[in-house]
Amino acid sequence: MSIDLTRETKTEQNAQVSEYINKVLSLIEKEEVNKEEAAWITKETVDGFREHVNPGFLTYRKSVTKDGQFAAVEWSDNGACFKDVNGKEYIDCLGGFGIYNVGHRNPKVVKAVTDQLKRQALHSQDLLDPLRAMLAKILADITPGDLKYAFFTNSGTESVEAALKLAKMYSERTTFISTTRAFHGKSLGSLSGTAKGMFRKPFLPLIPGFRHVPFGDIDMIRKTFEVCASVGEDVAAVILEPIQGEGGIILPPENYLKQVRELCDQYGSLLIFDEVQTGMGRTGKMFAAELYDVVPDIICLAKAFGGGVMPAGAIVAREEVFKSWFPNPFMHTTTFGGNPLACAAAIATIGVLIEENLPERALVVGEYFLKELKEAAKGHEDKVLEIRGQGLMIGIEFHKDEIGYEVSKGMFDRGILVAGTLINSKTIRIEPALTIGYEEVDMVISTFKEVLSLVKA
Repeated sequence: MSIDLTRETKTEQNAQVSEYINKVLSLIEKEEVNKEEAAWITKETVDGFREHVNPGFLTYRKSVTKDGQFAAVEWSDNGACFKDVNGKEYIDCLGGFGIYNVGHRNPKVVKAVTDQLKRQALHSQDLLDPLRAMLAKILADITPGDLKYAFFTNSGTESVEAALKLAKMYSERTTFISTTRAFHGKSLGSLSGTAKGMFRKPFLPLIPGFRHVPFGDIDMIRKTFEVCASVGEDVAAVILEPIQGEGGIILPPENYLKQVRELCDQYGSLLIFDEVQTGMGRTGKMFAAELYDVVPDIICLAKAFGGGVMPAGAIVAREEVFKSWFPNPFMHTTTFGGNPLACAAAIATIGVLIEENLPERALVVGEYFLKELKEAAKGHEDKVLEIRGQGLMIGIEFHKDEIGYEVSKGMFDRGILVAGTLINSKTIRIEPALTIGYEEVDMVISTFKEVLSLVKA
């Protein structure tokens, strides 16, 4: 009898789940929703986060009211903007933490993915998949120096993991040098390179062998190399963001990256550039390595690599380094990395960046943006500590976390999306699409000026 009741209950439950799924799918089909549908979506989203995702997000998100009963729920995007489910438009200066370099739903990227989807979504894992080969060739052509072989991933964290494993196989050394304020991801390997103690402490011990030194301090990194060599713990690799993103948009001192390259050469160590955030045109060059005329041994890519349409990442390495994986290509693998949809998106993204000269545009628009933000901040030196950046990677650092939060909240309420950084919470970032128009830039600047005048120091 109990078995029959259980079956009946399960059948009823499945019917309810099926009905719910069909309602959700019917809403996905719609380009626009009405007020009643928008209200239902908002309630289901808030309830779902509270009961099944993580209620912490309802406290963290500035888009949620204090009592948690209402939230701005994103629904669509286009160009340089998001729309919430009620139709309110936001100029996106957060850019999904830097993924929308070619804009939201760039038509060429969407077309490439859609065209590929019509024919094949994922690969067999046995036959040779053509787009992976073609994308790898393109990367060999556009990356700095003699970087040649590519391995594809689904995210920045995965790219860093691949780079660390490749570095270990290349030399069999186990010591890595990373820097303070660094952010390389949150899986156990990448987290070992990440700097913020709050993210690290609950998961200690992490991967052994990581030494952190102050970013920009060449003397400290030189001494670390010397000490590691003297005690028989030779350095496998130095991993750096050429410009620190989550650390608060921190630019390297003059010649710092070249000096690190020289130290790596001197000690037979690899140089890994984490360009997950700086790559794909963000800083005014296709890769930030080009800004500083430095060629790494391995470069890590993700975020904007998939054009804001597909999750996609890669590492590209010199042949001398990558050939460690030649004898057994299954030493490091991923089921979905380099899948046809992701490769189609990446190929189209690179095409758009080149054809529309978006790296160069990022440099020019970024210089204007930075100059006007600094002008808007004049007279508010008691609130704003510094505004800095390179290309369309800009950080606004405040004297206190609270000021930064109030400014970002005030801008959000006025339709401008910005956010703090994970390592340096006093800094809010400006990372819009590289396609952002001057009119939109001017709206951001005027809104920043207005909000800054209303926030108390």
